[in-house]
Amino acid sequence: MSMHADLVQQFDLSGRVALVTGGSGALGRAMARGLAMAGARVALLARRPERLQEAVAEIEQLGGEALALPGDVLDRASLEKARETLLRYWDRLDILVNGAGGNVREATLEPGHAVFELTEEAFRKVIDLNLMGTILPTLIFGEVMARQRRGVIVNVSSMAATRILTRVVGYSAAKAAVENFTRWMAVELARSYGEGLRVNAIAPGFFLGEQNRHLLLREDGSLTERGQAIIAHTPMGRFGEADDLIGTLVWLCSDASRFVTGVVVPVDGGFSIFTGI
Repeated sequence: MSMHADLVQQFDLSGRVALVTGGSGALGRAMARGLAMAGARVALLARRPERLQEAVAEIEQLGGEALALPGDVLDRASLEKARETLLRYWDRLDILVNGAGGNVREATLEPGHAVFELTEEAFRKVIDLNLMGTILPTLIFGEVMARQRRGVIVNVSSMAATRILTRVVGYSAAKAAVENFTRWMAVELARSYGEGLRVNAIAPGFFLGEQNRHLLLREDGSLTERGQAIIAHTPMGRFGEADDLIGTLVWLCSDASRFVTGVVVPVDGGFSIFTGI
């Protein structure tokens, strides 16, 4: 085998089974598609069956193998049912991408309002979605990997975890906790089950989606003041596109990163390193 072929093989996910939660969303669909393009069989888990079927059909049209798993990342029973279905189809799980999450509008501080007006219910909702929505799938599907003594978990963090972004207080706290959980699980799984178990995270920069569009774009498509500030603080001068995540994700899920665990990789066009000065 040539050196080139050997290097390419390190990134090959052929024969592996992956699960992407939040698989019907824009970023989740792109990540699932990327894993399928790298050779993995991909299960997509989400609450909206029609969107889920669209995402599965997209992968199948590209020649990949995909499975729709209706489920709720905050409902243990539905996750256990999804695990049972997945194992019945493919008998193993090698990759878990915890893509479900996002901001909650009620936990976003609107201009002219005081932070003390935010409700406890809003905080709980955004923390549950992002933190518990990562913890529960990790515990339920990670158990399969622990039995195999092999598997990769990739969580999704955010710039808001480490940089103070105004207005998104609940989301920021939740994503900071996701990063801590990533590092904690990386240590625990490697120590308890061996080097074949790895846990890392991706921290996307600013990607336009359903949940943040109203913060970044006006109805006419022009940038809001916040959107302008983000672009001004992003050296690459643009918002991220969903496919920008694929290369980093495949690297973290493949043998090319076999000695990498407990890290958070920014995919942000340089936002996290630039002060704007």
